[in-house]
Amino acid sequence: MGAEQFRAGFVTLIGRPNVGKSTLMNQLIGQKIAITSARPQTTRGRILTVYTDEDCQIVFLDTPGLHHSRNKLGEYMVRTARGTLSEVDAVLWLVEAGTVIGSEERAIGELLDKSGKPILLILNKIDTVDATAVTRTAERFLQEFPFIRSVTQVSALKRQRIDEVLQEIRELLPYGPPFYDEETVTEETERAIVSEIIREKALRLLSDEVPHGIAVTVERMRLRDRNGETDPFREPEPEDLMDIEASVICEKDSHKGIVIGKGGRMLKQIGIQARKDIEELLQCRVNLQLFVKVRRDWRDDATQLRSLGYSERRS
Repeated sequence: MGAEQFRAGFVTLIGRPNVGKSTLMNQLIGQKIAITSARPQTTRGRILTVYTDEDCQIVFLDTPGLHHSRNKLGEYMVRTARGTLSEVDAVLWLVEAGTVIGSEERAIGELLDKSGKPILLILNKIDTVDATAVTRTAERFLQEFPFIRSVTQVSALKRQRIDEVLQEIRELLPYGPPFYDEETVTEETERAIVSEIIREKALRLLSDEVPHGIAVTVERMRLRDRNGETDPFREPEPEDLMDIEASVICEKDSHKGIVIGKGGRMLKQIGIQARKDIEELLQCRVNLQLFVKVRRDWRDDATQLRSLGYSERRS
């Protein structure tokens, strides 16, 4: 298919924390790349994923939720979300079905209006409220924000109306060649995805006081074949073993004990759940070793944030 018939472009997902942006993006591309949890601010950086079919390529930019930041990590997250608006051809504005418009929605609306980009409103979690409330939310948003191009009602978790979202996006993209080859699903490295999988399990298992102060670093990934030989350039095979050493970073000594748990049980559970997903990702056996380290107040330390990978990407 020639460039005059093929469509390709960039789309960002914008919204408040915990509205389902990462879940929707995973469903749109048909593969789990971004981690998800019920906790707000799960996504901390920009995550690029790629959907390609026979007549279009959509490059998605998942972003942290827009919120009032309380530390340098929060400021970085908000800058990351805002920064994507200049890079894209269209915006998916995610809102929970049944949302009452307040100051945060108006602030996001003002930001999106100024961007000049086509805005598609996605009302998510329609399975959690009645149809009347969903319709009322759509009407109120269209009245308050007349720049909205269209409204699509979805349940990202249950994959309801995902194809409608893809079709809405497809019609807005410019004609042109693809940006990535058809096999590309993400720019994220395996090491980065592994660290996020581990953080996801920690988010889901730990108590409320700890997760926002959690980060994960992967120190080593080494592939061994069935004879114990290593080759960093070979693709993993099912019988291979990937040795992974990773550290769970927390802010306080008291948090370290919570992450480890009594008799090491919490850290063991994090490892068990993470290893299952990592084996599915890498398509081989995994030997995962987790350690816990304390970096005091790392979320408010610019140097530590950079060392943990929270720094703006330059185009």
